[in-house]
Amino acid sequence: MIYLGLDTSNYTTSMAVADDNSIIYNEKILLNVDKGKKGLRQSDAVFAHVRNIPELAGRIGKLKFTAIGYAAYPRDAASSYMPCFEPGLSAARCMSALFGIPSYPFSHQAGHIAAAVYSAGAEKLKEAPYIAFHVSGGTTELLYIKERKILPVGRSLDLHAGQAIDRIGVMLGLAFPCGAELEKLAGHITPVKPQICVKGLDCNLSGLENQAAHMLKKGCKPEKIAAYTIEFIKLTIDAMTENALERFGPMPVLYAGGVMSNGIIKEHLKSKYDAYFGQPEYSCDNAAGIALLCRDVCNNTRKNEVINAR
Repeated sequence: MIYLGLDTSNYTTSMAVADDNSIIYNEKILLNVDKGKKGLRQSDAVFAHVRNIPELAGRIGKLKFTAIGYAAYPRDAASSYMPCFEPGLSAARCMSALFGIPSYPFSHQAGHIAAAVYSAGAEKLKEAPYIAFHVSGGTTELLYIKERKILPVGRSLDLHAGQAIDRIGVMLGLAFPCGAELEKLAGHITPVKPQICVKGLDCNLSGLENQAAHMLKKGCKPEKIAAYTIEFIKLTIDAMTENALERFGPMPVLYAGGVMSNGIIKEHLKSKYDAYFGQPEYSCDNAAGIALLCRDVCNNTRKNEVINAR
């Protein structure tokens, strides 16, 4: 049994293949962002995905797929939509019709969570409620997950953490996406403790960009600004985690999304909580989680067919 996952997020075209035991392919192409730019227009992302999907298919080669899963929308919400997911949706439905195999839509967010659970070796999280963070350039959300149902309970009320990192990184002359370079620039510098804004399970991050711009204007060294940026996000996620555990009670916490591969943030949170992190390859945008979700749906369908046959 072989399952294809396809995800066309705002900055990555990705395909992954799972069998009944593991991920056997996890291919991706980052979308190009011109130097000095802070991101891509949706129309440019759509065009890039249309060009990239055939290349990724060529890398994987001929396989007889049992089913296809695809990221159809950003989040598990009725109003959730972004044009960049249309190329993947279209390609998956075409393959489904041509080869006579089922296709299943999932959210990009659900894929991130599934990939993080898989790569963290945290299969036990599927059996009990847990808290999860999805922190990237497109979202900063706090989620309560029970029986694989995702309930958003907190979020950034303005800028996303990945957006803040990329905007400040570009301000400092770094190449987009800026996460890895910003962490390297910060090094082991001890930052000034920032004044964060967390209210219950929600936060505000737009002030960070303003503060960084003010620091740069005053002549502050880029290294200190980088360290300050990471410290601000680290303490924000920490405070949201504390508030969530106070509200829902002690439970594991899963951290997913590209921002959560930051080593400085990761080590701090690991030292305080029953924390699980996806491996870097599975934290940034990828289709592995979509392939795994597709596999799980098919396995559950087969189990139900056996039960009904009895």
